[in-house]
Amino acid sequence: MPRRKAKESDDLDLGSDKLYFKIGEVAEIVGVPAYVLRYWETEFRAVKPQKSRTQQRVYRRRDVETLLKIKQLLYVEKFTIAGARQKLKEAAAGCTAAAPSGVYLAKQSLGVVRRLLEETLVMAQTGRTDPAAADPARFLEEVGGARALVEDAEGSILDRPPRGPGRG
Repeated sequence: MPRRKAKESDDLDLGSDKLYFKIGEVAEIVGVPAYVLRYWETEFRAVKPQKSRTQQRVYRRRDVETLLKIKQLLYVEKFTIAGARQKLKEAAAGCTAAAPSGVYLAKQSLGVVRRLLEETLVMAQTGRTDPAAADPARFLEEVGGARALVEDAEGSILDRPPRGPGRG
């Protein structure tokens, strides 16, 4: 049986491939304090975070999606707790989820920008304009693996251009 991708829901884009989240991360994603999440756990059976070895709550992606649906029902559609519980029970698949909080999405975007800037800095320092030069794993992937690199006469490691000024 093939393994599922890290992203369980095609609709939910958290800007991360993580499968599990701590309560602080979930609070940031949903945009509510951690105590609200703990309260919702007591009111909605659909939210059952696991406990780590250190007894910290660990939420799965589907828990985060359920929490975003609960937030949508309570904060946007103005359901009561009992009404939201009933709506989730009747048509969980039909409920729309609230968007992840803007602060969380901004932090994720900032992380991507930082990684790209670091790659750009490495490329600038090495004098290379090829993004694969900053990442040996990506270079190997682009040439078809280490075996292809050694076996292919045109893509041989001996033919690779120098890494920077003065290196040959």
